[in-house]
Amino acid sequence: MTADFPAAGQVFDYHYLWKWQADRGETEGRKKRPSCVVLVVTNQAGQHVMFIAPITSKVPGSGRAALEIPQTEARRAGLEIDLRLWVILDELNADILETSYTLEERTPRGSFSPAFTDAILREVQRLRTAGGLKLSNRS
Repeated sequence: MTADFPAAGQVFDYHYLWKWQADRGETEGRKKRPSCVVLVVTNQAGQHVMFIAPITSKVPGSGRAALEIPQTEARRAGLEIDLRLWVILDELNADILETSYTLEERTPRGSFSPAFTDAILREVQRLRTAGGLKLSNRS
């Protein structure tokens, strides 16, 4: 893999498009926010589809699936360590790496540990299987 190829667990600044914004017809994220690459898969056209989860300092509402980021993980990922932060797991953006205009800076802030990344992926997979995953397609 090349240095600018995102990998699971890496955290980037990304113009994340919330599902409620996409449902209103918006196509652009309103601001850059730290976001975590959950998974990268290759589609039938040979393009790399990134599934990206937002990171927020806003306490997730009831009914939302999120994982609080421990301070050690925040430090590894290049995030604020003096704030409580969560990775939102019940909604993701799907973006094609080769044509993405929203992933402007390809150098990550940092990366979560393999164990924390696996915990994120397991919960996203559980939500997907249960039908509780919302997806905004950015391609």
